Amino acid sequence: MNAPHTHPHARPLTLWARVHQGLFDTEFKQGYARLIDNSVGWLIILSVLAIVAEHNELLYTPNAQWFRWFDLITVGVFTVEYLLRLGAAPHDPEWAGKPFARIRYVFSFYALVDLIAIAPFYFASVVAVDVEMLRVLRLLRLMRVFKLSRYMVPAWREFLELNQHRSLRGKVHALLEPTGHSGQLHVYFDNFIMFWVLLSIVSVILESVETVHMVLSTEFRIIDTIAFSVFTVEYLLRLYAAPENPSFKHRFAPRWSYVWSGHALIDLMTILPFLLEALLPSALDLRFLRVFRLMRMLKLTRYTSATKTLYKVVLREWQVILASVFVMLLMVVLTASLGYLFEHEAQPDKFENIPQSIYWAVVTLASVGYGDISPITPMGRALTVVLALLGIGIFAIPAGLLASAFTDQLRMDREAFKHKLLLALEDGKLSAKDRASIAEETERLHLSDEDVRRLTQEARETFEAKQREERHLTTAVVLDPQQHPELAYHQLRLLVSQLDLLQQAAGVEHLAQHIDERDPNAARMHRVLKALADPATPSATY
Repeated sequence: MNAPHTHPHARPLTLWARVHQGLFDTEFKQGYARLIDNSVGWLIILSVLAIVAEHNELLYTPNAQWFRWFDLITVGVFTVEYLLRLGAAPHDPEWAGKPFARIRYVFSFYALVDLIAIAPFYFASVVAVDVEMLRVLRLLRLMRVFKLSRYMVPAWREFLELNQHRSLRGKVHALLEPTGHSGQLHVYFDNFIMFWVLLSIVSVILESVETVHMVLSTEFRIIDTIAFSVFTVEYLLRLYAAPENPSFKHRFAPRWSYVWSGHALIDLMTILPFLLEALLPSALDLRFLRVFRLMRMLKLTRYTSATKTLYKVVLREWQVILASVFVMLLMVVLTASLGYLFEHEAQPDKFENIPQSIYWAVVTLASVGYGDISPITPMGRALTVVLALLGIGIFAIPAGLLASAFTDQLRMDREAFKHKLLLALEDGKLSAKDRASIAEETERLHLSDEDVRRLTQEARETFEAKQREERHLTTAVVLDPQQHPELAYHQLRLLVSQLDLLQQAAGVEHLAQHIDERDPNAARMHRVLKALADPATPSATY
């Protein structure tokens, strides 16, 4: 699709060609195809949620106008998208060059799904329908969710192509974890799980508001049931695919080892509250279990490298962090003791003992105090001023250490990724194994396409600079035999003795096996090795 931009005498693009290239061609980097796909995808999800919310009369009746406007905007966006795709159909690779491209597009699967998404709205606008038919048309709007097939079907085909020779368990593992051959379907699966994690967390928070709970109690139960089902299926799939995970596959009982891993325990805690609420007697106060469902937030740690990076930082800098924590504890105990000494007689009820003074010291060091305990003696107030000033520096030390170490760790991870690229480039070309490894590392570090291109360019420049340096060093040690014949002869003797030591240590046959026949000097190296293997043979035969 980019060919017209590369040839100086190419004909200018037509209007519909520009529309397709700018709005729907994901290969065109200067276009808006990815932005449009993401925006339309979120609009589909929001519109489906709005349709579900409409069935709650307590929620819909006072906000009917807002629901109406949102539906109008949604239908308008989907209609414009449908018409633009229809107009640009002759330039779509699937229909380009075929007769009646637009008619073919109208009867294609994706076009029919797009049409079904907007048809109920226009049908209800131009045809008089009764109440029952209106309810059916409203329900049919849920068919908009099938518009997501435009993204899911290509991702599913890509996933099958990348994993066509793998077992079912290997495919499940590739779907759940970034493996280098997971493809876009793994990204969609992660987004699906994160969506239900966030939705369930929001529902738990809003459920604690009595007025909201009265209106949406049924919806909250439905959301919790669906979230439980999704998380249970995910947990069972991860348990099934545990033997494919490199962290557990070499252990005696991979699945049992996975069950006791940190992520598996978090996954188990996200589904236990629902089971316990169903199994425990209803007479018990189960509010703590509902709040315990907020542990689902910990599931998000699986989908970001930030927590892993922070864990590495703490392991690397634990001695320095421990030293700063020790200084903080020392400061707290000393100031609490002084506060007790100065204020006990004046306020025996507030500074009753040193443990109670520790509370005052901590809140004064960490902030400016809550006001519930405050000194009234001159010495106590002077100590409070000193504590407030010291707290700014004392608590800034570990924060600064963590921030600096976190930045260093991110830089180290990117340098390690660039080093992996450099090692792959040293072979001359990227093998399938190298590409899979690089893709897995890219997904693990959550690098954008721009980051990958930049790091790849830096690795390539480093590799080329290394090659230039090696060539420079190789040519720098070669002497001019016309100017320095004696030194050239001694250098030749040194090289021959080094070659002799090399062939004695490694063996001629072993060295010959590692010669790359594509190397321009391969024939010369074979002759040299042959001469080393049989030094008595006259040189004229070579």
